[in-house]
Amino acid sequence: MEKVETREQRYIGGKQNMFDLKKAFSLKHKTSLTDSNLLFLIAVCVFVVLYVLGIIFLGGSFHRVQGFADLFNNNAALIILACGLSIVMVGGGIDISVGGVTAVVTAACAVYLDSGSGNVWMAPLIALGIGLAFGLMQGFLVAYLDIQPFIITLAGMFFARGMATIITKYSHAVKLESFLALKETKIEIAALGYTAKSGKLIPVTIDIGVIVALLVVLAVAFVLKWTRFGRNLYAVGGNSQSALTLGINVKRTKFLSYLICGFLSGVGGFVFLLKAGSGYAQHAMFFEMKAIASSIIGGTLLTGGVGNIIGSPIGVLALMTIDTIVRASGITTGGREYLQDITTGTMLFLALILQSVVLSYRGKGSFKQMLPSWLYSKSKGRGAE
Repeated sequence: MEKVETREQRYIGGKQNMFDLKKAFSLKHKTSLTDSNLLFLIAVCVFVVLYVLGIIFLGGSFHRVQGFADLFNNNAALIILACGLSIVMVGGGIDISVGGVTAVVTAACAVYLDSGSGNVWMAPLIALGIGLAFGLMQGFLVAYLDIQPFIITLAGMFFARGMATIITKYSHAVKLESFLALKETKIEIAALGYTAKSGKLIPVTIDIGVIVALLVVLAVAFVLKWTRFGRNLYAVGGNSQSALTLGINVKRTKFLSYLICGFLSGVGGFVFLLKAGSGYAQHAMFFEMKAIASSIIGGTLLTGGVGNIIGSPIGVLALMTIDTIVRASGITTGGREYLQDITTGTMLFLALILQSVVLSYRGKGSFKQMLPSWLYSKSKGRGAE
């Protein structure tokens, strides 16, 4: 005699099937290679290949740990700015004022430090205040008045450069002793150093700005990965209308992304001042373009919704490694400095093409055939279970 299921049994069975379906989806989601991680992996491979090429064909500083450390020492401010740009770009926006904000921060802090009442511990607060002011103004205009971010931040860039010129027309070198002492403070790692021909041990030195940059990267990575704001930002950048229907406050999310970017511009400006030791309106020229390029190379899409914040410093290192290789090769000598810009532009162009090709193949499902099996074997096995 055929057994007839009761309504309650059917309900319990359906609920169990739904639970199994959610569990299978969760396992697949956790083990699959996301677009962000895939682009980050590509960025790491590009940097490693470039650095290995530098070691093989150029040698010199590429053979020493100090040469690698100098990539961080010389570009700590750019790493911070790239993190700020990545936050805005993940949310589907853009901010091209970060270079100008950096310049006005250096000018304001330099003049303040040498004003007679300058305090080396108050200067960072001034830098943060300037950065937050720009982020507050631009974020409000973009998020709540719905003005195009490119136009707003372009105006912010010109305004910041103009304000920096008003503060100081010429390069102002800071002479305050407490600031100079902070500027010269370095972390020495003797174990990674080398012995000079004179027999003296030369330790690897790391600037204070590098520590600040690494802390910023870790903090931003935590915010984007483990906080509600980070999840909302990815949702807004992916599709703002869908995010709105899910109950996400789109305007507030966009506003906060610009506010954080402005804050990091202030941090980056003071780190730049620590490295340069002077304030000037022409400081950090084209840093906004370098930060955008670094974010793109690191795997952040201009269309929003995709990006790995750890990829931003990798993008900076890759971009600056190219610059170092071009300079060390000597091809920019004799009035051929333009080759530096051509090389940077070519690398950015190739990075954009690579991203488009990779995501296109991945969307069609055929890109998996181009990957080594260990990248997707786990997700395939668990999905089958």
